[in-house]
Amino acid sequence: MSTLRAMRRLKPDPVPDELLERLVQAAVWGPSGSNAQGYQYVVVTDPAVMAPLWERCVDAYMATAGGAVPEGMDPAAYERMVAAIRHQRDHFAETPALIIPCYRYPAPKPDLAGLRRSAAALGAAASLRLTRGQKRIMSLTEASSVYPGVQNLLLAARGLGLAANITIWHLMLEQEWKRALAIPKDVKTFAVIPVGWPLGRFGPVRRRPVEKVIRRDGW
Repeated sequence: MSTLRAMRRLKPDPVPDELLERLVQAAVWGPSGSNAQGYQYVVVTDPAVMAPLWERCVDAYMATAGGAVPEGMDPAAYERMVAAIRHQRDHFAETPALIIPCYRYPAPKPDLAGLRRSAAALGAAASLRLTRGQKRIMSLTEASSVYPGVQNLLLAARGLGLAANITIWHLMLEQEWKRALAIPKDVKTFAVIPVGWPLGRFGPVRRRPVEKVIRRDGW
């Protein structure tokens, strides 16, 4: 965990199928809400067709949110990160593999009696807030069933000596990505994870000290 850096510079050498399957197996072992297991993993070993889409996404990000140094980050470190992002963009067609975690949330079965009991337990005000926030709750429900598995995948890659990093910039052109990969309309994509053998070295990660982020017994 302490050396799990976002590794964006990859060798073009292929990654054996059995190792990619081990990464997906690690992801499948992650927790899933209600054990619904509505995930699928699209593995792309010829990403050349995706490279133009990726270039557009990166350029759009760098022109907006990625154009400024984040607060608290050393400018030199930020420039190194940007250089790695541009390297990944320019060599995306050579990426040995992409893994795209997807999720299809199972449609809930109507249960009026259960809804009445739920409203009684929460109270009128909270029930109304719950109804209004249903879209956000649904998004978090799906994400919480995907991202623990993604972290398993990243850790498994690190253990196998593979470089990987999680990105969500594809969401700026999600429909185009889904069409290119024939992903059904009712399936959502949650990341694009480039995987390959690293050109650089792992770790250590640079994070805020624990004492700066802990708040005990409340904010």
